[in-house]
Amino acid sequence: MLNTISRSWLLGGTWLAAVAVIVASSVAIGARVSTSVLLLAVCTVPAGVVLLIGLGAPSPTVAELLYTVNNRKDDRP
Repeated sequence: MLNTISRSWLLGGTWLAAVAVIVASSVAIGARVSTSVLLLAVCTVPAGVVLLIGLGAPSPTVAELLYTVNNRKDDRP
């Protein structure tokens, strides 16, 4: 079964389980709801940033940057 699961899915599932345990334990020890919500927000923001970065366009390679600089058509003599 572990051969069909990618490392990123396994890591993400483990991370989500850890966040759930942390939030559940904060509720169980009697923390205020606002504290639990803040803890959940602090735990989920890094995952959101990673998704935003990962789903964006890939960064250009050095060869692509050099090609655009050398083939730029400006008014230089």
